[in-house]
Amino acid sequence: MHQIGEVADAVGLSLRTIRHYEQVRIVVPSARSAGGFRLYTDGDVDRLRMVKRMKPLGLSLEEIREVLLLLDRLDRPGLDESSRHRVAVYASLAVERCDRLRQRLALAMEFTEVLGRAVKQIEPENTRRDAANPRSRA
Repeated sequence: MHQIGEVADAVGLSLRTIRHYEQVRIVVPSARSAGGFRLYTDGDVDRLRMVKRMKPLGLSLEEIREVLLLLDRLDRPGLDESSRHRVAVYASLAVERCDRLRQRLALAMEFTEVLGRAVKQIEPENTRRDAANPRSRA
């Protein structure tokens, strides 16, 4: 069993976020210590990691909760047609949103290259100015 601070460090989430996920019933600690401290199993930690993976896709807390429930059902035999359909819908949505994120990242990388070229243009100018004025180095 792991205490919340340990879990926060392992998963890369804040204590506040983990407590909020408990409050909204996304990931509830499996136990409490005699002193009332939250205790998490490895499975709870894996579930928090799964939630963290979903967040960049812009899913609401209700959607995250539903996805977790659907994924839990996948482990059981006899998944009903409606659940299968919902998993497929979320899978399609995830692909679509990842494509959008890739497009946004490509734009950000292009802009970063523009800034990098601008810095390279500025640096030689500063270097020339410093070379022309030996006192600036002293």
